[in-house]
Amino acid sequence: MAALNEVKERIGSVTSTQQITKAMKMVAASKLRKAQDKITQMRPYSEKLFSILGNVTAALKEEANNPYAQGRDEIKNVLIVVVTSDRGLCGAFNANIIKATRQLVEEKYAGKNVTLLTLGNKGNEFFAKRDYNVISDYAEIFHDLSFEQARKVAEYAMAEFLNGTYDAVDIVYNEFVNVVTQVVHADRFLPVAADADESKENAQEMEVDYIFEPNKEDILKELIPKSLKISFYTKLLDSNAAEQGARMSSMDKATDNAGELIKQLTLMYNRSRQAAITTEILEIVGGAEALAQGS
Repeated sequence: MAALNEVKERIGSVTSTQQITKAMKMVAASKLRKAQDKITQMRPYSEKLFSILGNVTAALKEEANNPYAQGRDEIKNVLIVVVTSDRGLCGAFNANIIKATRQLVEEKYAGKNVTLLTLGNKGNEFFAKRDYNVISDYAEIFHDLSFEQARKVAEYAMAEFLNGTYDAVDIVYNEFVNVVTQVVHADRFLPVAADADESKENAQEMEVDYIFEPNKEDILKELIPKSLKISFYTKLLDSNAAEQGARMSSMDKATDNAGELIKQLTLMYNRSRQAAITTEILEIVGGAEALAQGS
Protein backbone atom coordinates (compact mmCIF):
# COMPACT_ATOMS: atom_id res chain seq x y z
CA MET A 1 0.00 0.00 0.00
CA ALA A 2 2.92 2.30 0.72
CA ALA A 3 4.23 1.78 -2.83
CA LEU A 4 0.79 2.56 -4.26
CA ASN A 5 0.64 5.82 -2.34
CA GLU A 6 4.09 6.83 -3.61
CA VAL A 7 3.07 6.21 -7.23
CA LYS A 8 -0.16 8.11 -6.69
CA GLU A 9 1.77 11.07 -5.26
CA ARG A 10 4.13 11.02 -8.26
CA ILE A 11 1.16 11.07 -10.62
CA GLY A 12 -0.24 14.11 -8.81
CA SER A 13 3.15 15.86 -8.86
CA VAL A 14 3.71 15.25 -12.60
CA THR A 15 0.15 16.39 -13.35
CA SER A 16 0.79 19.67 -11.54
CA THR A 17 4.04 20.12 -13.47
CA GLN A 18 2.22 19.45 -16.74
CA GLN A 19 -0.33 22.15 -15.94
CA ILE A 20 2.50 24.63 -15.28
CA THR A 21 4.36 23.80 -18.52
CA LYS A 22 1.11 24.03 -20.50
CA ALA A 23 0.42 27.48 -19.03
CA MET A 24 3.99 28.62 -19.77
CA LYS A 25 3.61 27.37 -23.36
CA MET A 26 0.46 29.48 -23.79
CA VAL A 27 2.18 32.56 -22.35
CA ALA A 28 5.20 32.05 -24.62
CA ALA A 29 2.89 31.63 -27.62
CA SER A 30 1.21 34.95 -26.83
CA LYS A 31 4.55 36.75 -26.45
CA LEU A 32 5.87 35.07 -29.59
CA ARG A 33 3.07 36.49 -31.73
CA LYS A 34 3.89 40.01 -30.58
CA ALA A 35 7.66 39.54 -30.93
CA GLN A 36 7.26 37.94 -34.36
CA ASP A 37 5.12 40.84 -35.56
CA LYS A 38 7.79 43.33 -34.46
CA ILE A 39 10.70 41.59 -36.18
CA THR A 40 8.63 40.95 -39.31
CA GLN A 41 7.79 44.64 -39.56
CA MET A 42 11.32 45.81 -38.75
CA ARG A 43 13.29 43.64 -41.19
CA PRO A 44 12.07 45.28 -44.44
CA TYR A 45 12.74 48.75 -43.00
CA SER A 46 16.22 47.75 -41.83
CA GLU A 47 17.09 46.11 -45.16
CA LYS A 48 15.83 49.09 -47.18
CA LEU A 49 17.74 51.55 -45.01
CA PHE A 50 20.98 49.63 -45.55
CA SER A 51 20.25 49.41 -49.26
CA ILE A 52 19.86 53.20 -49.46
CA LEU A 53 23.02 53.70 -47.41
CA GLY A 54 24.96 51.35 -49.68
CA ASN A 55 23.73 53.06 -52.84
CA VAL A 56 24.48 56.55 -51.58
CA THR A 57 27.91 55.54 -50.32
CA ALA A 58 28.71 53.86 -53.63
CA ALA A 59 27.51 56.91 -55.55
CA LEU A 60 29.69 59.25 -53.51
CA LYS A 61 32.71 56.93 -53.84
CA GLU A 62 35.75 58.59 -52.31
CA GLU A 63 33.66 61.53 -51.09
CA ALA A 64 31.94 59.33 -48.53
CA ASN A 65 33.72 59.43 -45.20
CA ASN A 66 32.44 56.79 -42.79
CA PRO A 67 34.31 56.85 -39.45
CA TYR A 68 32.51 53.67 -38.40
CA ALA A 69 34.17 51.75 -41.26
CA GLN A 70 37.73 52.71 -40.31
CA GLY A 71 39.47 49.47 -39.41
CA ARG A 72 42.47 49.30 -37.09
CA ASP A 73 45.87 48.08 -38.18
CA GLU A 74 45.92 45.73 -35.21
CA ILE A 75 43.02 44.55 -33.07
CA LYS A 76 43.98 44.62 -29.41
CA ASN A 77 40.80 45.55 -27.53
CA VAL A 78 37.50 43.89 -28.37
CA LEU A 79 33.96 44.41 -27.13
CA ILE A 80 31.57 41.47 -27.51
CA VAL A 81 27.86 42.14 -27.00
CA VAL A 82 26.33 38.93 -25.62
CA VAL A 83 22.55 38.69 -26.08
CA THR A 84 20.83 36.10 -23.87
CA SER A 85 17.48 35.93 -22.07
CA ASP A 86 16.51 36.99 -18.57
CA ARG A 87 15.01 33.60 -17.67
CA GLY A 88 15.69 29.96 -18.41
CA LEU A 89 13.36 27.13 -19.46
CA CYS A 90 13.98 27.86 -23.14
CA GLY A 91 15.99 24.83 -24.19
CA ALA A 92 19.51 25.43 -25.48
CA PHE A 93 18.83 29.10 -26.30
CA ASN A 94 21.25 30.52 -23.72
CA ALA A 95 23.70 27.61 -23.74
CA ASN A 96 24.34 28.08 -27.48
CA ILE A 97 25.05 31.81 -27.04
CA ILE A 98 27.41 31.16 -24.13
CA LYS A 99 29.22 28.45 -26.10
CA ALA A 100 29.63 30.70 -29.16
CA THR A 101 30.89 33.57 -26.98
CA ARG A 102 33.48 31.40 -25.24
CA GLN A 103 34.71 30.14 -28.61
CA LEU A 104 35.16 33.72 -29.78
CA VAL A 105 37.14 34.65 -26.68
CA GLU A 106 39.27 31.51 -26.56
CA GLU A 107 39.88 31.02 -30.29
CA LYS A 108 39.36 34.08 -32.48
CA TYR A 109 40.44 36.62 -29.85
CA ALA A 110 42.92 34.53 -27.89
CA GLY A 111 45.48 36.84 -26.29
CA LYS A 112 43.37 39.95 -26.87
CA ASN A 113 41.85 42.22 -24.27
CA VAL A 114 38.18 41.18 -24.46
CA THR A 115 35.28 42.88 -22.69
CA LEU A 116 31.79 41.38 -22.61
CA LEU A 117 28.72 43.62 -22.63
CA THR A 118 25.91 41.35 -21.44
CA LEU A 119 22.29 41.89 -22.47
CA GLY A 120 20.08 39.49 -20.52
CA ASN A 121 20.50 38.20 -16.99
CA LYS A 122 21.44 34.63 -17.94
CA GLY A 123 24.57 35.67 -19.80
CA ASN A 124 25.45 38.19 -17.12
CA GLU A 125 25.13 35.60 -14.34
CA PHE A 126 27.26 33.06 -16.19
CA PHE A 127 30.17 35.30 -17.18
CA ALA A 128 30.16 37.42 -14.02
CA LYS A 129 30.84 34.30 -11.93
CA ARG A 130 33.86 33.45 -14.05
CA ASP A 131 37.07 35.22 -14.93
CA TYR A 132 35.64 37.57 -17.59
CA ASN A 133 35.65 41.34 -17.85
CA VAL A 134 31.91 42.06 -17.88
CA ILE A 135 29.89 45.25 -18.36
CA SER A 136 26.45 44.61 -16.87
CA ASP A 137 24.97 48.12 -17.02
CA TYR A 138 22.45 47.04 -19.66
CA ALA A 139 21.84 43.45 -18.52
CA GLU A 140 18.13 44.04 -17.82
CA ILE A 141 17.30 45.60 -21.20
CA PHE A 142 14.73 42.90 -21.99
CA HIS A 143 12.59 43.93 -19.03
CA ASP A 144 11.33 46.73 -21.27
CA LEU A 145 12.79 46.28 -24.74
CA SER A 146 12.32 49.32 -26.96
CA PHE A 147 14.23 51.21 -29.60
CA GLU A 148 15.23 53.81 -27.01
CA GLN A 149 16.80 51.16 -24.80
CA ALA A 150 18.58 49.54 -27.76
CA ARG A 151 19.74 52.96 -28.97
CA LYS A 152 21.53 53.65 -25.69
CA VAL A 153 23.52 50.42 -25.92
CA ALA A 154 24.35 50.97 -29.60
CA GLU A 155 25.45 54.55 -28.93
CA TYR A 156 27.73 53.37 -26.13
CA ALA A 157 29.41 50.82 -28.40
CA MET A 158 29.69 53.33 -31.25
CA ALA A 159 31.16 56.04 -29.04
CA GLU A 160 33.70 53.69 -27.47
CA PHE A 161 34.74 52.52 -30.93
CA LEU A 162 35.22 56.06 -32.22
CA ASN A 163 37.32 57.17 -29.24
CA GLY A 164 39.57 54.14 -29.61
CA THR A 165 38.59 52.21 -26.48
CA TYR A 166 37.76 49.20 -28.64
CA ASP A 167 39.23 48.21 -32.00
CA ALA A 168 36.30 45.94 -32.87
CA VAL A 169 32.76 45.30 -31.66
CA ASP A 170 31.03 41.95 -32.22
CA ILE A 171 27.52 40.86 -31.31
CA VAL A 172 26.46 37.28 -30.50
CA TYR A 173 22.73 36.62 -30.75
CA ASN A 174 20.06 34.16 -31.90
CA GLU A 175 18.31 34.85 -35.20
CA PHE A 176 14.63 33.91 -35.29
CA VAL A 177 13.83 31.60 -38.22
CA ASN A 178 10.69 29.89 -36.97
CA VAL A 179 9.23 28.51 -33.75
CA VAL A 180 11.58 25.53 -33.60
CA THR A 181 14.64 27.00 -35.33
CA GLN A 182 17.02 29.62 -33.95
CA VAL A 183 20.40 30.27 -35.57
CA VAL A 184 23.33 31.59 -33.52
CA HIS A 185 25.21 34.47 -35.17
CA ALA A 186 28.50 36.09 -34.17
CA ASP A 187 28.44 39.20 -36.37
CA ARG A 188 30.88 42.08 -36.67
CA PHE A 189 29.09 45.28 -35.64
CA LEU A 190 32.04 47.68 -35.85
CA PRO A 191 33.94 48.51 -37.92
CA VAL A 192 31.29 48.25 -40.62
CA ALA A 193 32.31 45.57 -43.09
CA ALA A 194 32.41 46.86 -46.63
CA ASP A 195 32.41 44.61 -49.67
CA ALA A 196 34.59 46.45 -52.16
CA ASP A 197 33.55 44.34 -55.15
CA GLU A 198 29.87 44.70 -54.35
CA SER A 199 30.16 48.47 -53.85
CA LYS A 200 31.99 48.79 -57.14
CA GLU A 201 29.34 46.74 -58.94
CA ASN A 202 26.53 48.78 -57.39
CA ALA A 203 28.23 52.00 -58.41
CA GLN A 204 28.61 50.80 -62.00
CA GLU A 205 25.00 49.64 -62.24
CA MET A 206 23.56 52.74 -60.64
CA GLU A 207 22.33 55.40 -63.05
CA VAL A 208 20.50 57.52 -60.47
CA ASP A 209 21.54 61.13 -60.19
CA TYR A 210 21.04 61.95 -56.51
CA ILE A 211 20.04 65.41 -55.35
CA PHE A 212 21.35 65.96 -51.82
CA GLU A 213 19.44 68.23 -49.48
CA PRO A 214 20.74 69.89 -47.37
CA ASN A 215 24.17 68.40 -48.32
CA LYS A 216 26.09 65.15 -48.64
CA GLU A 217 27.97 65.45 -45.37
CA ASP A 218 24.88 66.06 -43.24
CA ILE A 219 22.98 63.22 -44.87
CA LEU A 220 25.73 60.68 -44.28
CA LYS A 221 26.35 62.02 -40.79
CA GLU A 222 22.70 61.31 -39.97
CA LEU A 223 22.15 58.17 -42.05
CA ILE A 224 25.13 56.07 -41.00
CA PRO A 225 24.61 56.19 -37.19
CA LYS A 226 20.87 55.69 -37.65
CA SER A 227 21.38 52.61 -39.80
CA LEU A 228 23.73 51.13 -37.20
CA LYS A 229 21.22 51.69 -34.40
CA ILE A 230 18.43 50.17 -36.47
CA SER A 231 20.63 47.17 -37.23
CA PHE A 232 21.42 46.72 -33.54
CA TYR A 233 17.74 46.98 -32.57
CA THR A 234 16.79 44.46 -35.26
CA LYS A 235 19.21 41.92 -33.78
CA LEU A 236 17.67 42.38 -30.34
CA LEU A 237 14.18 41.88 -31.79
CA ASP A 238 15.45 38.74 -33.51
CA SER A 239 16.80 37.44 -30.20
CA ASN A 240 13.57 38.26 -28.36
CA ALA A 241 11.43 36.42 -30.91
CA ALA A 242 13.87 33.50 -30.93
CA GLU A 243 13.68 33.29 -27.13
CA GLN A 244 9.89 33.06 -27.11
CA GLY A 245 9.96 30.48 -29.89
CA ALA A 246 12.53 28.40 -28.02
CA ARG A 247 10.54 28.63 -24.78
CA MET A 248 7.28 27.69 -26.50
CA SER A 249 8.92 24.69 -28.17
CA SER A 250 10.63 23.64 -24.93
CA MET A 251 7.43 23.86 -22.88
CA ASP A 252 5.51 21.97 -25.56
CA LYS A 253 8.00 19.10 -25.35
CA ALA A 254 7.93 19.22 -21.56
CA THR A 255 4.12 19.01 -21.60
CA ASP A 256 4.21 16.01 -23.95
CA ASN A 257 6.87 14.29 -21.84
CA ALA A 258 4.81 14.85 -18.70
CA GLY A 259 1.81 13.28 -20.44
CA GLU A 260 3.84 10.20 -21.37
CA LEU A 261 5.18 9.92 -17.83
CA ILE A 262 1.64 10.16 -16.42
CA LYS A 263 0.55 7.30 -18.69
CA GLN A 264 3.46 5.14 -17.52
CA LEU A 265 2.85 5.92 -13.87
CA THR A 266 -0.88 5.28 -14.22
CA LEU A 267 -0.18 1.90 -15.83
CA MET A 268 2.27 1.10 -13.04
CA TYR A 269 -0.30 2.15 -10.42
CA ASN A 270 -3.06 0.01 -11.96
CA ARG A 271 -0.79 -3.03 -12.21
CA SER A 272 0.39 -2.64 -8.62
CA ARG A 273 -3.20 -2.14 -7.42
CA GLN A 274 -4.37 -5.20 -9.34
CA ALA A 275 -1.52 -7.25 -7.90
CA ALA A 276 -2.40 -6.10 -4.39
CA ILE A 277 -6.09 -7.01 -4.91
CA THR A 278 -5.14 -10.42 -6.30
CA THR A 279 -2.87 -11.05 -3.32
CA GLU A 280 -5.66 -10.14 -0.89
CA ILE A 281 -8.12 -12.44 -2.68
CA LEU A 282 -5.65 -15.31 -2.58
CA GLU A 283 -5.06 -14.73 1.14
CA ILE A 284 -8.81 -14.74 1.84
CA VAL A 285 -9.35 -17.92 -0.20
CA GLY A 286 -6.40 -19.58 1.46
CA GLY A 287 -7.69 -18.64 4.90
CA ALA A 288 -11.17 -19.92 4.07
CA GLU A 289 -9.80 -23.24 2.89
CA ALA A 290 -7.69 -23.56 6.03
CA LEU A 291 -10.74 -22.96 8.21
CA ALA A 292 -12.78 -25.48 6.23
CA GLN A 293 -10.12 -28.14 6.57
CA GLY A 294 -9.75 -27.44 10.27
CA SER A 295 -13.45 -27.87 10.90
